[in-house]
Amino acid sequence: MHVRETVAIAVPCIPLDRVTELSRRRSATERDLPPYKHKLESVMKNLWIAMMAFGLALGIASAQAQETKGSEKAEAAEAAKNAPALAAAVKDATVSLEAGLRASEAEGKPISGKFEIEDGKLQLSVYTAKGGQFFEVIVDHKTGKVTKVEPITEADDLKDAKKQASAMAKAKATLADAVAKAVKANNGYRAVSVAAEIEGGAANADVGLLKGSSSKNVDEKL
Repeated sequence: MHVRETVAIAVPCIPLDRVTELSRRRSATERDLPPYKHKLESVMKNLWIAMMAFGLALGIASAQAQETKGSEKAEAAEAAKNAPALAAAVKDATVSLEAGLRASEAEGKPISGKFEIEDGKLQLSVYTAKGGQFFEVIVDHKTGKVTKVEPITEADDLKDAKKQASAMAKAKATLADAVAKAVKANNGYRAVSVAAEIEGGAANADVGLLKGSSSKNVDEKL
């Protein structure tokens, strides 16, 4: 025969009215806090929120800066690689980049421009903004006349055009003026590219210069 023992365990129980009383006391204590403590808690909470927002903004800005630096390095490397071929081709150009930018103004506001080799031939390409749309304007590098105008539709090109247009919206000078200033300050160099950009909240022109097969980039305020 097995004998089963029953063991009684006493579990403390707090009456409901006692729980209610404790809750009321806590609420009363919080209400009885001096006004300056309530204000201090509010200030600390707002400060914490502000610090979190600042940290987030700083992280975003840092990421954007790194992206810009990476893009600039890639562009500089590409320009150095193409410099010899471009130097040989651009000798045939009788129209300057500045003149090409001014010629394209009939098709909108110039936001960037460059000499480039397309399908083995030299061409002068200018991006313009007009009525919320973006266009690539081809200027004849010997006559200075506009030969073709096409809407920009390719995703990466459109992304670049929008950034350049945002920079030109803050500009006080034209790209042509910025290019002319850069050429004047760098004797013997010829401007082969320019793009509007924002640096430190201000509009700048990133001007690509070529002298022989040597290339460099300079910044001019817009």
